This record gives sequence, C-alpha cells and structure tokens, in this order.
Amino acid sequence: MSPRIRHAPGTDSSAPPGLLRLTDDALLRSLSPTVGAELRMEPLEVEQRGDEKAGNPEREPVPWQALPVLSEQQAKDVELVLAYAAPILDKRQTSRLLKEVSAVHPLPAQPHLKRVRPSRDASHPHALEMLLCLAGPAAGTRSLAELLPQPAVDPQGLGQPFLVPVPARPPLTRGQFEEARAHWPTSFHEDKHVTRALAGRLFSAQERTEMQAHMERAVQAAQQAAARGLRAVGAVVVDPASGCVLATGHDCSSAASPLLHATMVCIDLVAQGQGRGTYDLGPHPACSFTPASAPQGVRVGSVRKLDKDTDEDGLPYVCTGYDLYITREPCAMCAMALVHSRVQRVFYGAPSPDGALGSRFRIHARPDLNHRFQVFRGVLGAQCQRLDPDT
Repeated sequence: MSPRIRHAPGTDSSAPPGLLRLTDDALLRSLSPTVGAELRMEPLEVEQRGDEKAGNPEREPVPWQALPVLSEQQAKDVELVLAYAAPILDKRQTSRLLKEVSAVHPLPAQPHLKRVRPSRDASHPHALEMLLCLAGPAAGTRSLAELLPQPAVDPQGLGQPFLVPVPARPPLTRGQFEEARAHWPTSFHEDKHVTRALAGRLFSAQERTEMQAHMERAVQAAQQAAARGLRAVGAVVVDPASGCVLATGHDCSSAASPLLHATMVCIDLVAQGQGRGTYDLGPHPACSFTPASAPQGVRVGSVRKLDKDTDEDGLPYVCTGYDLYITREPCAMCAMALVHSRVQRVFYGAPSPDGALGSRFRIHARPDLNHRFQVFRGVLGAQCQRLDPDT
C-alpha cells in the first residue's frame, strides 16, 4: 500500500493550517519500542507522606501521570512530501554526485534530510540511493535529464529516478524522529527535557509528592465551591522556588460576575498580594492569598523579575516565575490571562471540551504570542474529572 502523503502547509490550500494534529497519547504510541515501553509502564505512585498541614497524616498513594502538553508542531504527525531519489550504481561517484546535486537542488527548507541512504532492498545491485529534489504537486515519472540539468550535473553513476515520501519538516520529538526516519534518514536535535517529560522521568518522587499536595489543595477549593452552589473548579498559585502557596481560589462566576473563573480569581489574588488587584472576593472566604516572603529591598508580595517581564509601571508581571495548579483545563480567556501574567507552568487535572491548553487550542505554545509557558495534564486526573462531570 502506498504511503498517505500530506503536503506541508502552503502546498495544499485545501487543508487549513494547524488542523492536522496528533494527540499526545497517539504521539506516545508512535515512539520507538524502547521509549514506548517506558511510557506504557504503570503510572508511578506518589510516595506516602504524612501531611499535618493538610490534616491528613495518612494519605494513600494515588496513581497519576503528569504528561506534557506539547505545541502543535511537536504533537502533530509527521508531514510527508514526495521527492525524487535515484540509485547510485557506481559508489566511486558518490562524493562528486553529492556535491553537484546539492548545488543544483539545495533543499533549504529541508536541512534535516540526509542526501544518501543505504538501499533497503538487499536484492538490488546498488548499495546506496541519493535524494535528488522534491517532486512538487505534478509528481510523475521523470528521467535524469529532466531532473538534473547538464552540464551542471554529470549523471554518470546514477540509475533511473523513483519517487519516495520524505518528512517535510525537522522532527521535534523522538516520536516524530522515529516516524520520520522510517521514510528517509533524518537528522534530529533532541530536546532532552521533552523526551524525559514524555517518558515520565521529568519529576522526582519528592516533586511528585509536592505536586500532589498542591493539586489536593485545589481539589479542596473546588469542593468548597460546589458546597456554595458554584462550579467545582479550584486552583492554587505556587512559588516553585520556595514551595509556598501564594493564592487559593475557586470558580466564583455568576450572571453578575461572568469573568470570575478560578484562574482569573487566582491571578487577581496574587495581584492583591502585590497591592494591586481588581475584584472584591470578600464574599468567598475560601479564596485567599498569602504574601510571599521576599529579600530585603523587595516589596512583600511582589514576584521575582525574570529577564524583562515587567509591566508599564516597572514592576514584574503578576505571576512571573510562578506555577498554577487547577483542577480543570483553563478556557481561552483564562489561558490568555496566564500568558499576560507571565506564569511559568500550569498543571491541570482534567481536560475540558473547550480547553485552550491542549484540548481545543494550545495557546501556551503559540509562537506568535510574546510569552510561552509549560503545561502538564493529568495530576490527580481521575479525582479532578469527578469534580466536574462536564470535563
């Protein structure tokens, strides 16, 4: 069966850009057998730890995985385009042919493609095959004379050209690399952080214990919201440098205050801790903030300054360097608020049909925005999903 070809964006006007995606779970299944085995193992269990602060000294370990929500470019399937290749009949001509063909067809948009590969069929008399050029939309049978202008290229040593699917873009994850090189040899500059995250090895046991404690606090806030007839979504903002919880909030939205989603509440609570803020959250006693301790000379409650993430008044953006734990995937409004507040990482438990951090959009990783942040899903996922059936 011939491979299904998907042309890169710009070569097929009928395919809307950004719609071709591979879900994170499908991406995990596409990894190599070695990495895939690591990903299919049972979820790690959080070490049992007494937590007097939470009033639960005998917490049972709960299985969950914090999986990264990658950008669309990292998560989507490998895009293939057709190219012409030819057998190298005389290996002694390889170096010359490589130089001449590369000069005529440099392939600037595909620097990841290697020009020469071993023959995949042992029955063929030739040992090597060379990539000549992309085929374009009018692909068909072509001769060497049609593909290689002479005298710029002397075709001596090459056999009859043939069509082959090749990856249109450089692979960004090991899963994409494994899929890409199954079609044609491809270079890969691996992001070890992403590989470790996909393999479930990014966080230590101690970090996982702390992550679970933070999400449990968000779950408690969601339960308090439900008890007041509000939507059961809770969130906390954490300073990862100290492990301190700076703000705890829940969904406070109503017909009179439709914008008070849990994320918006937490951002405003942090702002109030900095002497700013907008909303009166007095009617919601479960929503509170704890001023962060700060070195001498830094205003209590202000966030750390990272690079040039400062507001117009010269102060750091509200959540610069902080983490948000939330039981439900934020919507587009909340995701954009997180972009503007310069949050560092977001951990959510349950996905949302209209979620903007992985389900419907991936706002956190859009290259056209002026801030990007990391997102992980699945922390206490089953427990968070039970809170809000709509997830």
